[in-house]
Amino acid sequence: MQATLAKFGYGPGTVFEDAHWAAVVRPAQATLGSLVLIAKRDVQAFGDLTTDEGAALPGMAHLIAAALARVSQPVRTNYLMLMMVDRHVHFHVIPRYEGTRDWRGQAFPDAGWPGVPDLGTAVTLDGGQVAQLVADLRGG
Repeated sequence: MQATLAKFGYGPGTVFEDAHWAAVVRPAQATLGSLVLIAKRDVQAFGDLTTDEGAALPGMAHLIAAALARVSQPVRTNYLMLMMVDRHVHFHVIPRYEGTRDWRGQAFPDAGWPGVPDLGTAVTLDGGQVAQLVADLRGG
C-alpha cells in the first residue's frame, strides 16, 4: 500500500473504491463530508495516470456527489490537488456550503465560505466517528 493511502486511513476510512481510486474520509473535516480521493497505484504526477485511471474519475465523482448529498448537502464541491506533503496523486474533496452543518450533535462550519476552503480550521474525528461517517456517506 502506498503511503498516502495509509496516512488517510484506507481500509476503515474507505467510503468507495474501484480498481484505481479510493475515496477515504478525511479525519480532519474541513467541512462535513471532507474526503480524500487517492490513486491506488504508486503514481506521483497527475500526467502519469493511465487512460483507465483517468477514465475512472467521473464515476468516482458521481458516487461522491451522491454520498455528500446524503450527509452535507453541499452547494459546491471543491477538488483540490495539492500534493505538497503527500506525494501520491490525490484530491482533497471539500464540500462547500454557507454557514454550518450539524452531524450527530457536532457543528461543522465552512470557515472559508465563499472563498478558498480553510483547511486549517477543521473538526478532527476519532476512529468511531470516522466509521459512522463512512456508514452515513454510504447510506447505511
